[in-house]
Amino acid sequence: MPNPDIEMYAEVILPLPLYSKFTYSIPPDLQGDLQPGVRVLVQFGAKKYYTGIVSAVTPQRPGDYDVKPIMALLDNAPVLRPPQLKHWEWIADYYLCSVGDVYRAAVPTGLKPESETWISINPDFEAPEDFHLTEKQKSVLQCIEGEKRVRLSEIESNLKIKGVAGVVSQLLALGVVEIAETVTERYRPKTERMIRLCAEKGDSERLHQCFDLVKRSAQQERLLLSWMDHARWLAPPGQQTEVSRDELLKATGVSSAILRAMITKGIFEEYKRTTNRFALDLNTLSKLSPLSDIQKKAMQEVKASMKDHAVTLLHGVTGSGKTEIYTHLMDQVLRDGNQVLYLVPEISLTTQLTDRLRKVFGDRLLVYHSKYSDNERVDIWKRVLTSNEPLIVIGARSSVFLPFAHLGLVIVDEEHEPSFKQYDPAPRYNARDAAIVLATMHGAKTLLGSATPSVETYYKATQGKYGLVTLNSRYEEAQLPQVEIVDMREQRKRRANKGILSEPLMLATKEALEHRRQTILFQNRRGFAPVVICKTCGWTPKCPNCDVSPVYHKHTDILKCHYCGLASQLPTLCPACGENSIEVFGYGTQRVAEDVQNVFPKVAISRMDLDTTRNKNSYQNIIEEFSEHKTDILVGTQMVTKGLDFGDVNVVGIVSADTMLNFPDFRSNERAFNMMEQVAGRAGRRKEQGKVVIQTSSPDNPILSYVKRHDFKGYYEEEIKARRQFAYPPFTKIIHVYLKSKDQSAVDAAAVLYAKALGEVFGQRVLGPERPFVGRVATYYLQQIMLKIESGASMVKVKHILRQVYESLARDKLVKACTVYYDVDPV
Repeated sequence: MPNPDIEMYAEVILPLPLYSKFTYSIPPDLQGDLQPGVRVLVQFGAKKYYTGIVSAVTPQRPGDYDVKPIMALLDNAPVLRPPQLKHWEWIADYYLCSVGDVYRAAVPTGLKPESETWISINPDFEAPEDFHLTEKQKSVLQCIEGEKRVRLSEIESNLKIKGVAGVVSQLLALGVVEIAETVTERYRPKTERMIRLCAEKGDSERLHQCFDLVKRSAQQERLLLSWMDHARWLAPPGQQTEVSRDELLKATGVSSAILRAMITKGIFEEYKRTTNRFALDLNTLSKLSPLSDIQKKAMQEVKASMKDHAVTLLHGVTGSGKTEIYTHLMDQVLRDGNQVLYLVPEISLTTQLTDRLRKVFGDRLLVYHSKYSDNERVDIWKRVLTSNEPLIVIGARSSVFLPFAHLGLVIVDEEHEPSFKQYDPAPRYNARDAAIVLATMHGAKTLLGSATPSVETYYKATQGKYGLVTLNSRYEEAQLPQVEIVDMREQRKRRANKGILSEPLMLATKEALEHRRQTILFQNRRGFAPVVICKTCGWTPKCPNCDVSPVYHKHTDILKCHYCGLASQLPTLCPACGENSIEVFGYGTQRVAEDVQNVFPKVAISRMDLDTTRNKNSYQNIIEEFSEHKTDILVGTQMVTKGLDFGDVNVVGIVSADTMLNFPDFRSNERAFNMMEQVAGRAGRRKEQGKVVIQTSSPDNPILSYVKRHDFKGYYEEEIKARRQFAYPPFTKIIHVYLKSKDQSAVDAAAVLYAKALGEVFGQRVLGPERPFVGRVATYYLQQIMLKIESGASMVKVKHILRQVYESLARDKLVKACTVYYDVDPV
């Protein structure tokens, strides 16, 4: 039992980018109910109210300052589990951000309710003899008197005086008024409208009355008889079923007006029932597909590796059947009573995988990603939180924040993918690495899978830190695709190309279409054309907010900046010289699709990029149409490179490899090799050997030779030598320190000061400052400083040092004008 004589305090996490937690006093009536993980309503500052999460309860007073009380408890039980809070702390420490940043990213919006502050007179207040109020206090009371309750904002608006929140706090301390918080929950459970008869089972007299009321209307009588049939009214007691309104109207074919008339007569009553958003037909479940001998061997090696290693890498070539091995491992974990987290880099992958896995695991499979509505995400969160049952959660990076109870296995598919990295806002975490730490905290094992592992992961596997299992052959001995490198300079000289398509790619696509096979064309640029220019004077449009040119989108006839989202009309006449000479150059996915349609006018073509997949079901529709041969050619960005499995794709064309090569970044070779090898792996995944055509103006680039031979190990050996020579990961850890401001001169000068201060602590580990590749985004100018830290360095110590440097410079007006943030392990 709590002791009311001992003051208790709660450390509260607020959804704010502030490095401190905040301490609030616990009112005596809440002391027995408050525990880590529950949500509370607290006042922050003079007049702001937030939903916080209690991280600890302590009898120790925080310091020599006034401590505000917790205003309301929002939960009877925690919305988080203890490992989650520990995981949040790790993410905040490692990725150099605040726990509030992690809270804001981790918890669905529906679990962070908004609140309105209401003020009312305290009916139990009795004024002592010497009691008196100030004029401001009297004015506030006059606003409240005669009303049941008044919003704090209304008092401020009516009185038009400063410091109303402070006056209310004084009245609250005196006991004259009380505060009530009306919490507005964004979350709404899914409900279904149901119909029941206004008669008890066995009440034959009331039943006869109902039939008497409908005997003059054949439609009403039909509706009543249909309801009795659907409700199994005549079945033995306890075997009746509920009847939905939609089901009843559909079965009878009568209008909703007829049903409303029967409700008005008192025959039927309508009510709402909470339903499962993800209900499935469990009669369609199928058995696991058998593994091939090679897959069985690999699975046994994975199990053996997991006995000795917390993390195992399954390095399997594209089409080797890694997903089937995952499925068998998940089935075993479920049978052991544990839960599985299955991370994939793209929402498009969850679409195809969900269809396959639901046939095996039914409603034990949950899907969690950003295209789901907030209500759907809250439903999944609550099911994982309140259930100890064996479950599989498949999702993108935000799935690592779910409140697992018995996590037994984490699978990270396509572990090399940059999509696992969160860029903006903080926390700028890598879901792969965060998932490995989460698994360790739960005592679970982690399986990383990829045909092209990241350099860091493969290095750890070869050094024995991770287990390593290799699958060198495709499922059912299918051959890896033949790769042809096409020199586009020669094609243009001979005029053999049609638009963006080279002669070899056109011929290969034509042959595939003649044999009822399909083609995927990869172009890592969306929109119609990336370059707009006036041929007369050379004018090009610039985004007013960013240091980039907007991309032309033909279907909407607009120029759009892909950094800040600003859209504008493409001018008819050049704004600089007034001539009608504006032209577009270059190729985005829209223009590729248009060119291909011109070459193959009778062929159905679909496009998969950010512009065509904004809705939750758009991925599903595009993939289903392609799988069912409703479309024959799929044009897409990097979305089409990631793990999709289509049996009839015979040709893959990489439209322009040059956009991936020679990028000014130490990871450019890795990204280029991985992306080209992955998209190549979509071809010939069954018995026929596929063909890959890579179009480039740099055919001698060594990366292309490794892709042509499907030689991951050769590429890796060359890349690891360069990384060791120039001290890049995995031999060091990279931290980018960013400064941003709307004042260019301020951010430039502040960056020099900051780099100098960091250099005094870190020495030669500091490189820069320099402007990043895009030096201005959404009106903010950027400067970047790179830190190269030893790979084994403690990030907690690094965070502490960086905080000290920030505090030492915080008073400088140049630094004060800037926002400082960090990106750990940039990709």
